[in-house]
Amino acid sequence: MKRDAPVAAPSVAFFAAQSQAARASGQNFATLAAQALGLSTADTLLACGEVSALRVFDADRLHALAPAFDLLSFADAERRQLVLAREGEQTWVVVDDPFDAGRIDWIEHRLGQPFRIALATAEEIHAWLKRHETSQRATEGALSGVGAGHPDATRDLSQDLSLGGIAAESSPVVRLVSSMIFDALKASASDLHLESDPEGMAIKVRVDGVLDAAGRIDGRATAEQVVSRIKVLAELDIAERRVPQDGRFQVRLDGRDIDLRVSVMPAVHGEDAVIRILDRQRLADDMRGLTFETLGFDQHTITQLRELARLPYGLLLVTGPTGSGKTTTLYAALTEINHGDEKIVTIEDPVEYQLNGIVQIPVNEKRGLTFSRGLRSVLRHDPDKIMVGEIRDSETGQIAVQAALTGHLVFTTVHANSVFDVIGRMLHIGVDPFNLTAALNAIVAQRLVRINCTHCCHDVTVDLSGRPAHERERLSGLTLRAGRGCGACRGTGYRGRRAVAEILLLDDELRDLIAQRAPLSDVKAAARRRGLRSIRAAALELVALGQTTLTELDRVTFADPDGPVPST
Repeated sequence: MKRDAPVAAPSVAFFAAQSQAARASGQNFATLAAQALGLSTADTLLACGEVSALRVFDADRLHALAPAFDLLSFADAERRQLVLAREGEQTWVVVDDPFDAGRIDWIEHRLGQPFRIALATAEEIHAWLKRHETSQRATEGALSGVGAGHPDATRDLSQDLSLGGIAAESSPVVRLVSSMIFDALKASASDLHLESDPEGMAIKVRVDGVLDAAGRIDGRATAEQVVSRIKVLAELDIAERRVPQDGRFQVRLDGRDIDLRVSVMPAVHGEDAVIRILDRQRLADDMRGLTFETLGFDQHTITQLRELARLPYGLLLVTGPTGSGKTTTLYAALTEINHGDEKIVTIEDPVEYQLNGIVQIPVNEKRGLTFSRGLRSVLRHDPDKIMVGEIRDSETGQIAVQAALTGHLVFTTVHANSVFDVIGRMLHIGVDPFNLTAALNAIVAQRLVRINCTHCCHDVTVDLSGRPAHERERLSGLTLRAGRGCGACRGTGYRGRRAVAEILLLDDELRDLIAQRAPLSDVKAAARRRGLRSIRAAALELVALGQTTLTELDRVTFADPDGPVPST
């Protein structure tokens, strides 16, 4: 099909005609006009803005605007596919078609106040709406009906979540709590945070390891009712507000059960709550075919992890902050060595995913089943491989070390920041240094790094001045990349995460240094001589490959003043 000849000098009349044709055919205005002009949609909008005397906003300018959802709800903005935002005292209405008189008339009537019109591509408007989607949606409607004096907050209801069921709920507080959970699940959040303040409560969600504002609750009385509702669901004492409480409950969404772990603690302005989300079905889907490759480790790390997982006995410690993928890494290790010819037993809090052919024991501290007591019983069941969810105390640490010294391969996690901090942590809780070094095969420290969105990733120019010399040298001359922000990534520029790790392999010299409680600098120097690559160095490789950004590198890791391991 032959394309029409490009239009030499587009006019207002030309763009108005293209707008009318686009609405008649159901096509996008900028796309249709771009085809006629032989230009890109971005250049077409620039030409339209020039002849119409309208500003054209790119993605960066658009995302810098403050949303005005108090003037126009998110639902209406999404329905009309427009941006209503503020920049200082100026109110902007950003559209992709300035000649759509019906939409312009509607917003004029709806606002009833002065505003200026600007242009942006439909894709950038969609990305802006996606960026703010988490802070709106079901919670937006629920907040409008919440007020003080609703005793139904303590009423227990069936927790089958759906937009229809939430809208039909008569109690505003129950509707609000259900909406917050529903929105968090739809955003694939790992945690829902409720933080009290003098005016009420802030609602936040953690997505891909980063907290994002999701709205707020005005009024301390309403905030207290929301916390009371969560306590009822988690079977906690609603009258007790002076000490922390932990509980859990379950909801159903789209036919699947989702576990929610609740922690409530007193703060200056009231009680704060955090709900940890454990979607077992989604985790099961992720675990199907789980290997070290699917976690995103580089080939060098994968080779080392596989060798460690196949050792006959000893202790493998995996460390990192909460949510860094420690348990998933151990699941991958168990999956790869589970051939049915050895007995593998795990003790976890909670059992996040059921592994076929592996005996899994859930910790139940209320019933007296702790990690230490459970581990002691596990050893009487003749296991070959053991996974301990976490070493939290001296007794658990000592039993795990003894198990590793008596012919078992033990996998476990410890909360620490680096492979070297683990050593101090284990010694601090009272594990004997000689037994620890004799049992220890290796320590793995890992982080999860957000990856650039493949839908909006583009080349960027980055100022490397101020960076350590070895980082400037590694990145010099390379084309770095970053995401602009689009609908696929909710406007963040990142979509998905990959694991990066540093692995400290123990040898005789390192064991002697640790057993003698040598200075940390000596242990680090010995490890570097043996080729230890830091987490930052591993993440820097992802930056060099264009898979993540320097901003994400700095967010996840500390600067490495020592630089790469010198060649020998």
